[in-house]
Amino acid sequence: MKKRSIWLLVAAAIAAIALSFAWMNDKVSVNASSVALAEQGWRANFSSALDPEAIERGDLYLTDESGEPVEVEMALHPNGKSIEIPQIPIGNYTLHIKKSALQRDFLKSLDIKEVAFSVQEEIKTLASEEELKAYFAQLLELQKNNEQPGMFNNEGGVTEESADSSATSGGTESGGEHSTTNNQVEGVDEADLVKTDGSYIYSISDSRVLITDVRNPKAMSIASEIKFEQEMYPQQLFISGDTLVVIGSRYTAIPFEGTIPNYQSQIGLVSVYLYDIADPAAPQELREFGTEGNLNNARLTNNILYYVTNVYPDFWAIEEQDNGELRPHTYDSEGDGELQPMAFENISILPGSMEGSYSIITAIDLSQPEQNAVSTKGFLGGSEQLYMTEESLYLTASHYMPIDEQNVEGDASMAIWMPQFANTEIFKFMLNGTDVQFQASSEVTGTLLNQFSMDEYGGHFRVVTTEGIAWDEAAPSKNHLFILDSGMKQVGSVEDLAKGERIYSARFIGDTAYMVTFKETDPLFVIDVSVPSSPKVLGELKIPGFSNYLHPLDENHLIGFGSDTKLEPVKDGEPMVVTGGMKISLFDVSDFANPKEKDTEIIGGRGTYSPLQYDHKALFVHPESDLFGFPVTMYEEAAGGDVNFEAQGAMVYTITPEGISEAANLMAKADMPYEDWETSVQRILSIGDTLFTVANSEVKSYDSDTFGLLNTLSY
Repeated sequence: MKKRSIWLLVAAAIAAIALSFAWMNDKVSVNASSVALAEQGWRANFSSALDPEAIERGDLYLTDESGEPVEVEMALHPNGKSIEIPQIPIGNYTLHIKKSALQRDFLKSLDIKEVAFSVQEEIKTLASEEELKAYFAQLLELQKNNEQPGMFNNEGGVTEESADSSATSGGTESGGEHSTTNNQVEGVDEADLVKTDGSYIYSISDSRVLITDVRNPKAMSIASEIKFEQEMYPQQLFISGDTLVVIGSRYTAIPFEGTIPNYQSQIGLVSVYLYDIADPAAPQELREFGTEGNLNNARLTNNILYYVTNVYPDFWAIEEQDNGELRPHTYDSEGDGELQPMAFENISILPGSMEGSYSIITAIDLSQPEQNAVSTKGFLGGSEQLYMTEESLYLTASHYMPIDEQNVEGDASMAIWMPQFANTEIFKFMLNGTDVQFQASSEVTGTLLNQFSMDEYGGHFRVVTTEGIAWDEAAPSKNHLFILDSGMKQVGSVEDLAKGERIYSARFIGDTAYMVTFKETDPLFVIDVSVPSSPKVLGELKIPGFSNYLHPLDENHLIGFGSDTKLEPVKDGEPMVVTGGMKISLFDVSDFANPKEKDTEIIGGRGTYSPLQYDHKALFVHPESDLFGFPVTMYEEAAGGDVNFEAQGAMVYTITPEGISEAANLMAKADMPYEDWETSVQRILSIGDTLFTVANSEVKSYDSDTFGLLNTLSY
């Protein structure tokens, strides 16, 4: 009996050791694209460090499509977890990975030991359904083996002359008759909730578009109303001559061509409606077309509309379905109006991408909105931020780096992909009318904040990124500026700025870049980018608070819109940063080496905010009279650390190089303890001598000289 007990103990010990070994045994994942361009090379990322001698020993090697070894230059990236092949001939290849390539490989395992990819001279369109299914099959296999969420999807804005002018103007000019949207790049209009032609205001109100006659500001009236079917939600507007563009979203069901009978799949659509508004009182629908997916963004330049959608196909279904459709759908009322999958010859795989999503770029010339063809191209590879000039379109996508499971506390299967493990892939497309052609791509370290993190100027592309997250003390965040040439090759950089902080706003103005980072104070960095190969920090200003949006005033002054902050003591701990009221800062940058905060204005208390802090199109600018306005929702601090809702409306300031002064307070005192979304101001605009505020349920007109209320139109 005693002998049996000993054997049971031994068996239990062996089982415990086996379980411990299994628990400690790290699965090493691999992330690599299936397509690369010959001149840009190829990269594979690993979730665990590689042995520095692995390449030299032959633990990582390449074979061609016939299985013969290929001699190429292969290098280990400084991060120790990526291998790079800078140049490789056109062809089909397989990377072979031995377990011994891993550093400290005893407790690690490789689920994927071979990665296949092709190298092309330029991106090619798909040849067949089999090629598309092969792409998703490889993606599915990588995803199942890696078992890390967020890796394969993203769910979880000329010529040198025009670029120069956009950098100094800020993109918002009145034109003397009526204001326009606060655009980033001059000559490139951005979609917005509200537009005007100088006589009528076009605005989105719930599931309709209202056309308001404001020719007599004291007696405004609704000229007409455009209603949509129940499931259609208008999101953005453009005006091009006598054509009104309404972009919205809706859902529809399509039959799934698989083995499950009567199964229908719900897909999201971005629908575009074109209206003849020669008579705004009687708009006539000219055309409707649409693209599957979610709206990324839209632009209008030289009378051509461009918009980008993101599509996330249900590619997991291919394990159970024999012939499920993996192509995005489109439709056009000028055709049969029915949803049709895109032709294979209009779909390409972006280099460096291994994403389970599409970026769909659609373009149409609005000079003849009824007759001109709609051009739609699909690119396998997700997109997040969009920047566009008159000649180039840039899309960005996060390129997630595999997590080292040794560094994940607790259950490794619960790991999520955090920003510190992501780089950014930038894709450049050339625009020639409605023809959109991929030109080049590049990967930069870190992630972008928004479209103002990017700029094209003098034939170079500039971008700022944050690597890591500010609260990670073990690996503090840092910020970078990269400059790329027209072929997206990096030519210069400034790296490792403001460690432990992240970018809150950025702006490129000609030969100068401005970047605001924040953790406890607001450093404004002034960076000289006049020599692309050697950008350098000229000056730095540290002040309380932070700016979410930077706007050029003139060549020597910059305006920052953001929040005030203060440090509150914490018992037995570090002081805590607390956000206060909304803050306007006037920066004097005439001396780049010594930037100054010349004037400030604080609006309200803690909790006060403006849509301008996250949407630059909420800023109204009237340069002839130095007026700057924006919507505001005001809160004030109360006893016990609470905040009380005080007022909502809009504020208008006169901002000159001499300082900031209040021009008009268009706030309505609160008569209830919470905000009223229906009357909350969305946009401010001017037409002639009249200022207008537009809300979801009303338009108000004011005299531009006295700011006295002229009329309120409720709807």
